[in-house]
Amino acid sequence: MRGTGRAGRIVAAMAGLLLVTGGMAACSGSDGPGDTLGTFLKGWRDGDLSKTGFVTADGSKISANDVFTQLQGLAGDLKKSSLLLSAEGDPKETGDIASAPVKLDWTLPGGGSWSYQSTVRLTKRNADGWRVIWEPAIVHSELTAGDQLELRRKTADRADVLGADGKPIVTQRPVVTVGVTPNRITDQAALFKELGKLFKSINVTVDFKQLGERVENATDDGAFIDIVTLRRPDYDKIRDRVRALAGTVFEEGQRELAPTRPFARALLGLVEPATRDDLDANPEALRENDQVGHGGLQQRYDAQLRGTPGQSVVIARRTPDDQVEDSQLFSIEPVAGKPIKTTLDVTTQNAADAAVAKEKQPSALVAIRISDSSIVAVANGPEGAGVNTAMTGQVPPGSTFKMVSTLGLLDKKAVTLDGKVDCPKTKAVSGRSFKNSHNMVLGSVPFRVDFAKSCNTAFVNLAPKLGAAGLQDAATKLGLGVKWDLGADAFSGKISPANTPTELAAATFGQGATAVSPLAMAGATAAVARGQFVQPKLVTEPAAASPAADGPKLAASSIQPLHTMMREVVTEGTATDLTDVPGKPVSGKTGTAEFKDGEEETHAWFVGWQGDIAFAVMVEKGGAGAEAAVPIAARFLTALNK
Repeated sequence: MRGTGRAGRIVAAMAGLLLVTGGMAACSGSDGPGDTLGTFLKGWRDGDLSKTGFVTADGSKISANDVFTQLQGLAGDLKKSSLLLSAEGDPKETGDIASAPVKLDWTLPGGGSWSYQSTVRLTKRNADGWRVIWEPAIVHSELTAGDQLELRRKTADRADVLGADGKPIVTQRPVVTVGVTPNRITDQAALFKELGKLFKSINVTVDFKQLGERVENATDDGAFIDIVTLRRPDYDKIRDRVRALAGTVFEEGQRELAPTRPFARALLGLVEPATRDDLDANPEALRENDQVGHGGLQQRYDAQLRGTPGQSVVIARRTPDDQVEDSQLFSIEPVAGKPIKTTLDVTTQNAADAAVAKEKQPSALVAIRISDSSIVAVANGPEGAGVNTAMTGQVPPGSTFKMVSTLGLLDKKAVTLDGKVDCPKTKAVSGRSFKNSHNMVLGSVPFRVDFAKSCNTAFVNLAPKLGAAGLQDAATKLGLGVKWDLGADAFSGKISPANTPTELAAATFGQGATAVSPLAMAGATAAVARGQFVQPKLVTEPAAASPAADGPKLAASSIQPLHTMMREVVTEGTATDLTDVPGKPVSGKTGTAEFKDGEEETHAWFVGWQGDIAFAVMVEKGGAGAEAAVPIAARFLTALNK
């Protein structure tokens, strides 16, 4: 970078070119070589050399226009770069010849600087005054006619995304690109049919209609037309059969990939070649074929992960056999990217991905380690791609929110485990009728039964005792609706204002205007299990700038009965399918959430914990929580406890 001693200089970039500083005022006399040098440099700056006379090194005349054209040609890739020029002392005269050292300071693309000294020679031989001796060495001492300065880019190594153990989870992994070459294809229809079968066997789909158009429109019969890039393990499953097909060709390489295709895919994002939009948005930093993060953490931390490319300035010189040889003049080495560290645990993430993969409906699962609030898995099913619903979805929580309402009721001492609360088939509030799933009727039963069986009308009956303030207070104690900062996009929830009797009644069992993400409910569940809200954490390096403050310690008189009831949901209530899963006892709450008035379709939920892992499962349009979300939870816990 330029030192502060040059701060008074003026920088310009006009037709590639140069700016003369106040230092050019020094000259050898009114008609001396210094005056001619100053005129030459000013003309170079202005793009008009008509006031300067020129001769070549052998004394031949050369026009100012020809000199300017050659200056631009020699500058090559640097002709649009800013250049600061200053004379380094007065010209020295030896008879009819004078020479003057000139300092050139280029500002290279990306902000790097390159400084060096060249020499301008002048002559008054066979003339009335001084003329500049034109020669390529004016631009750089090693340049000759026909050369030009060119930039060569040095890509920086992209950094890895690390897991909780500090080991890479996204790193360079081997891939094979499968393609075809038109002039090797003997039977295109048969080839495409066999390729379709092979790709289907490894769960890869290809648009063969589009591929056929690309083959037909290829201008080079020997071109490599890529079809799909496969992870090496997937390629190896079909290697022998695909290589035996006439017309197929292959390229091996490396790409930044997670351990598996679905592995936290919506959260992590992908690393892909820069698109035209990427290049247009960041022309200084990106070039074609650069690898860029798209979506998720890869996009959010792209600049850090990508690092800073290096570059070199070379003389590109054409050889007699019409080849181009580079002679390096200057180099800035690339700076490798810096990794980001996350709290993801590979084993837990794999279990979560596998659990949601078997569900046909879009689904999400978030798991949090209770002891330190680390997010250990973020899965979106069935394929892991698309929107990160697990962290940013905004959907009603349904009856899982009874966990929150019950905390508020217990804090207000409005209920006890065995105190009876009526559970009728329906309950009207201000003309609106509320009902239970499957038209359930329990009658007057202990509150723990209402909770375990998930009776909506019991909570409607209790809504006035909870009140809007009690609802909001309980939600806030569990971190819902609080501003979070965990280094990634996340929705912590929006709590209903509960500002009318009907809205309060609906909000008490997770309907109405309340919206949450699976992450928000996993965080609230971890807070219940722990006895205090601690904001979940995901990206630990770089650390989050403004994480939410820890919540207050939850009253033991509230938490202990709530723990009892959430365990009874599994042992006697709506989640008995989790009774026999491997590992420690499971506690939780099912939920069925209406998301549109008048529609029968509902989102399915389950939130709970086992040992040190709290989690939330949500299935879009999955029906009842016990029917769709609980089986996912069972698969998750079974895989986790193998």
